[in-house]
Amino acid sequence: MSRVRVHNFSVSLDGYGTGEGQSLDTPFGHAGGRLTEWFFGTRTFRAMQGKDGGATGADDALAGTWGDGIGAEIMGRNKFGPQRGPWEDHEWTGWWGPNPPFHTPVFVLTHHPRPSVEMEGGTTFHFLDATPQEALRRAREAAGGLDVRIGGGPSTIRQFLAADLIDHLHLVIVPIVLGRGERLWDDGLEGLEDRFEVESVTTPSGVTHLTFTRP
Repeated sequence: MSRVRVHNFSVSLDGYGTGEGQSLDTPFGHAGGRLTEWFFGTRTFRAMQGKDGGATGADDALAGTWGDGIGAEIMGRNKFGPQRGPWEDHEWTGWWGPNPPFHTPVFVLTHHPRPSVEMEGGTTFHFLDATPQEALRRAREAAGGLDVRIGGGPSTIRQFLAADLIDHLHLVIVPIVLGRGERLWDDGLEGLEDRFEVESVTTPSGVTHLTFTRP
């Protein structure tokens, strides 16, 4: 069976995966770009933007595995956009422009489903009101035997961890304290490490990459 994977998910020292006050101009709220600065200079990130160059060190080596063997993604609504409640603007198609970097079906979890949106490059956004188990079933059908990536945000990853549906979890611990926002760690995940083999590496950028892989 295909695996369920999380890649390149940044978390502050105090456990926040995004800041407070998300808006159209601030996808990570008051955290700004501080959670993802380690990623912006890598060759992987620049390639996602259609650009050449970029650093090729340890951060890039770990970041670059995010797309290998992925056939579909599941993300929470707040990763797709800043709107809350019923959709007011069906013209909004995400922060990534006309050709998002996913190039697969993407299933957006929301209590307010809307028609699917087909983008350039093979990305189609589908909007589901579903449990993690049902969303994963749909994503696996669309992935055609390839792996499924859980793209975030924190509450979505937490729900899939609580349901014991994740096989590989790559976290990046960033040496900042946010103080507020949305936490990754919460009730129900005590003893999480017992399910996985855990490895870590700290890179010259100052971040620590943690990988949790199911044996």
